[in-house]
Amino acid sequence: MRTDSFTGTLPAREHLPAAWAGTPVLDVVVPVFNEEKDLQPCVRRLHQHLTRTFPYAFRITIADNASTDGTPLIAADLERRIEEVRSVRLERKGRGRALRTVWSASDAPVLAYMDVDLSTDLNALLPLVAPLISGHSDLAIGSRLSRSARVVRGAKREFISRSYNLILRGSLQARFSDAQCGFKAIRRDVAQVLLPLVEDSGWFFDTELLVLAERAGLRIHEVPVDWVDDPDSTVHIVRTATEDLKGVWRVGRALATGALPLDRLSRPFGDDPRDRTLADVPRGLARQLVGFCAVGVLSTVFYLVLYSAFRTVTGSQLANGLALLVSAVANTAANRRLTFRVRGRGGMVRHQAQGLVVFAIGLALTSGSLAALDTASGDPAHSTELAVLVAANLAATVLRFLLFRAWVFPDRASDTGSRQPGATPERDATAPGPSGASPTTRTETWRGATPGQAVSWTTSETGPAPWARPTPQPDPQVTPPPAPARAPRHARHTDHDPRTTR
Repeated sequence: MRTDSFTGTLPAREHLPAAWAGTPVLDVVVPVFNEEKDLQPCVRRLHQHLTRTFPYAFRITIADNASTDGTPLIAADLERRIEEVRSVRLERKGRGRALRTVWSASDAPVLAYMDVDLSTDLNALLPLVAPLISGHSDLAIGSRLSRSARVVRGAKREFISRSYNLILRGSLQARFSDAQCGFKAIRRDVAQVLLPLVEDSGWFFDTELLVLAERAGLRIHEVPVDWVDDPDSTVHIVRTATEDLKGVWRVGRALATGALPLDRLSRPFGDDPRDRTLADVPRGLARQLVGFCAVGVLSTVFYLVLYSAFRTVTGSQLANGLALLVSAVANTAANRRLTFRVRGRGGMVRHQAQGLVVFAIGLALTSGSLAALDTASGDPAHSTELAVLVAANLAATVLRFLLFRAWVFPDRASDTGSRQPGATPERDATAPGPSGASPTTRTETWRGATPGQAVSWTTSETGPAPWARPTPQPDPQVTPPPAPARAPRHARHTDHDPRTTR
């Protein structure tokens, strides 16, 4: 897995401005390989649809995956004839490689792609990208497996698609419904962070991107689509399925070993300035409770087995202490990894030391219970001892969860950058712009307010927009040609054009 070029925590999402001159808001990529038959009607139909329905400036990018037929000539002709179309030639095949190359070099704040056969109804395109433009979501996917989707395809492809998504749910705990639908979009700031982490360059690229985004806590919006299978599709089903299963194993292993810094790819709790004054916002309580209970049940069984084994060779107090010590170390390690999703070895020793303090509290509860039992009954039965220990362990479990959540594994993301209401901090940040350009300076001033008062938030920027910052470099073996110099679209259209700046 790639772990280089990591840029850190994502900024708050922002609604793209309604007046956007010069740079397209949406860049739709159409990856193609030997598609001389379908390319021209696809691009013309897509361009006509966007011109008629999309209220922002847009661009259509043809990503030629080393085609050997007449596809490059058709792409070049479309680029000459249609202002919003450009073409990029790649000398190596791979849909993932094409998307990574074009998305990394694009200056549009919203990036999308669709298959050249246009199996998906284009009426779903605006609902797909609208949550990204508004700042509500980070990624958006079309779903053929949603309840309200309407799909026409053969039983074989239907079975393979549903089986693949069941495998993703069972092995990688994926919650999105359709990984391989060729109809997706992503915000450019999110792509800048996620693309360097995605290793696959073929058909598994989509799945890997979505799994990493979901594990990082990013918001994925799903759009039910109307989809008609292309009978002339050239996708090799068996080979693609084999490569996908290899990718599932690779990604699952990387996630299990904590090789990816996904816990740091987080959004602020709220994008409204008033939300940024909230401190100690709980995150994932329901999931943590389920995970903690599961670990607790297994730890209790493990503890009872150990206690019964130790009790055959020693007294009850020593057997209880040894069993509780061993199970406490295992419990802390399991909760660290499974319940609170702490990856890597950083802080492991500190966490175990704090876990031993929690263990001491549990030991006091259980040992005190045994002492009380011995006082009440001089020689209690073994079954009675076990019953008392189970009750004492349940009480210790509740206390252990509270201590783990508040002290051992606190939510660091909500602690850092949190601001107390009533304060009036100011933040100045300067980010370098592209070579030869002035830096981008962003000054934000906010003031806490008492009930009934408004919250003031002022922002001033100079230099390139946030989404015009340098992007991760594309595949070093592929260099897309520069887009032809053109005047801003808005400068050549009259007021009746729906994309005219107002």
